[in-house]
This record gives sequence, C-alpha cells and structure tokens, in this order.
Amino acid sequence: MAYVEGQTIHDADSHVMELPGTIDGYLEPRFRDSFRAKTREAKYVTDWAQKARDLHDDPDFRAGDEANLLLRKNYQALGAFRNHDRPKALDLLGFASQLVFTTAALGNYGLEEAGEIDLAVEVARAHNRMMSDYCSVDRRLLATGYVPLVDMARASDIAREAIDMGCKGLIIPSRCPPGHSPSHVDLDPFWALVQEAGLPILFHVGGEEKMHRDYFNNGLPQVLDFHGGAENFTSLSFMTIPLSVWQTLSALVIDGVFDRFPNLKFGAIELGASWLPSLMKFLDSGVAAFGKEERLQKLSAKPSEIIRRQFRVTPYPHEDTAWIIANCGEEVCLFSSDFPHVEGGRNPLKRFNDALAGCSESTRRRFYRDNFIDLMGAGLDPALRDVPGLAAA
Repeated sequence: MAYVEGQTIHDADSHVMELPGTIDGYLEPRFRDSFRAKTREAKYVTDWAQKARDLHDDPDFRAGDEANLLLRKNYQALGAFRNHDRPKALDLLGFASQLVFTTAALGNYGLEEAGEIDLAVEVARAHNRMMSDYCSVDRRLLATGYVPLVDMARASDIAREAIDMGCKGLIIPSRCPPGHSPSHVDLDPFWALVQEAGLPILFHVGGEEKMHRDYFNNGLPQVLDFHGGAENFTSLSFMTIPLSVWQTLSALVIDGVFDRFPNLKFGAIELGASWLPSLMKFLDSGVAAFGKEERLQKLSAKPSEIIRRQFRVTPYPHEDTAWIIANCGEEVCLFSSDFPHVEGGRNPLKRFNDALAGCSESTRRRFYRDNFIDLMGAGLDPALRDVPGLAAA
C-alpha cells in the first residue's frame, strides 16, 4: 500500500544523499585535486559510507523497506544514494512526481564566496551531470541543475548544458552573487533562455547567507542542531533562512526582471513561507513610498500581484499553512516532503492535511497538485500531471 492513495500529489522537495566522493566521478579529472584541496570534501572520513552501502546490501535490512519507508532517514532511507532503488521508494510514497535536490552541494561548497570562480563553475557543471544521472532511471524524478550567477557571461551556457542533459528546474543561490545584483541586465540572456525552455528558477535552503558567527558567542554552552552537530540550523540560525531570498526577490521584482520575463516562474524550496505575506506587503509599501522612481512606475502591477503571478513557495510542515495561503493567495503554496531528510518528519501528509482541514477542496488541490504543475511548466511531462486513474478526479 502506498503512502499516498486516491489523490494526485506532487512533491516539490526531495534529496539524494550523496556519499563522500560521489561528485568526483562527474568532475573533469583536471579539477579534482583542486576541488579536494579547497573544500571540506577532503576532510570526510569514509568508513561510515561503506557501512551505509553494506546496510543496503543486507537482505534483512531491505526486508523492512516498505514498513520503514518514512521512518528511515538520510543514508538509511530507501533510494537515498542508489538511484536504482529510488523508483521503488517513489512507488511506495505514491507521489506523481518528485523534484530532486542535492544534499552535499546545496551551497556549491562555498566556492563562489571564496572567489574560486572557475572551480565553482566546473563543480556546478559536475553537480548537474550527477543530478541528471541520478534521476535518469525514472521520469517521475525531476532533476535540478545549479547555475552560479557569479559569472554572468557563463550562466547561459551552464543553463543550456543542464537543460540539454535533462534537468527540469534550475537552482540559483538566494544570496547575492559577489560583485553584482542578481537583477543585473547582463543576466537577461540567462532568464530568457530559461523562460523559453519553460522551466522554473528555484531557490533552495543552503544557498543563503548564514547568520554571522558572532551571534552564537553568547557566553552560554553551544546549542547543537537536531542532528547532534553544530553545522545545521538551531532556533536562532533558523531566523536567517528567508533574509537572502527576501532581498533577492525584492531586487528581481523592483528592477523589473519578473516583468521582462513574465512567463518565468520562480520557486523557493525548503525556505519556509511565513515570511512571504510580510514581503508582499513590504514591497507594496516600498512602491507606495518611492513611487516616483522610474523603475517602479514601469512595473506591470503591484509587487504583491507580481509575486502571486510568478512565485511559488513550500511551507515547512510546522508553519501555519492555512494562514500563509489566506494571506498570500491560494496559487502560491506547494506540498513538499523533504524525503529522506529528517526535517521532513515521519508523516508530512498528515501534518499538512491537518493544517488545511478548514480550507476548500480547490485550495487543497492547488496545494498538492495544481500549483506544482504551474511552477514546473515544461519541466513536468503532461502524462505525469495526474496519477493514472485519477485524471478525472
């Protein structure tokens, strides 16, 4: 029995759990030594990786695949790092499709901030090869490619390559690229290319600017994250998640990128959504306050209306999803499971169903199905829009 039955649900967020060194096989050999030397990949201890492989080769462990589908997380999950197991996981989950993101390379290993531009570009290209290869086993798996905006001249070439190899959505960092705005006009060929392809631009947690480390020096014992370490989010560092995408979206709307490319859709994935109603109001108030600016007079509509037209977002399951929809519009929010990350929880469908209990059937259908189809455009095969047998539901 599948986790989802009787309705069509598209999953806007899932991950591959790359084992250490996985990306090396997709990186051109002449860049491998430099990559290892300049990233923390060189510091990984791999004994646990072999244990993960051995575990997935154990018949007794694999006998529990279905019963433990949402209980096993990260490297223990079915299809976490072996792509030939992922179709079975998707069958058991029952999702009509699933966007698939990296885990290890969400911030492109910090290479752009470090000024390693050529290496950042090559690692992004390797990431795109890795993701398209992982997702090649099943058309329901929608690969995401990454495009660094730090090198504006090469952004279109990287995007074209990713699209040609089968990526269905293109990630850009939510932080500002070093040296120029994400709204710089020299990036217009990139936006035009993606719009013509009918694919979405995506932001994902991991690509944002982190909270300054001094905030954690409070004279008290260090607070560990839910993995037991200090490198992920705590209640304090969680507060910075929307700040970068807030600024980037503001620049893209105010500087006219959304209007110059009105058919281009944007999605913020695993960045939460409680902040979005405030951003929409704040943008509108900014236009009201500075309305004499020529660029604002050229906008096609109020910023909040532009956001509603072209931007989609995934709430966390602990957020008040119904409140977000009520204050943003029912065309904005998307379902996501975060499979197989622990943050997604053991029963995301129940949590969202409970949150939407007072919403209309139309709102629920938009959340689970229609808004995803709208976001993905040509990136979603029309044959995948509905689970077979439910097309008329």
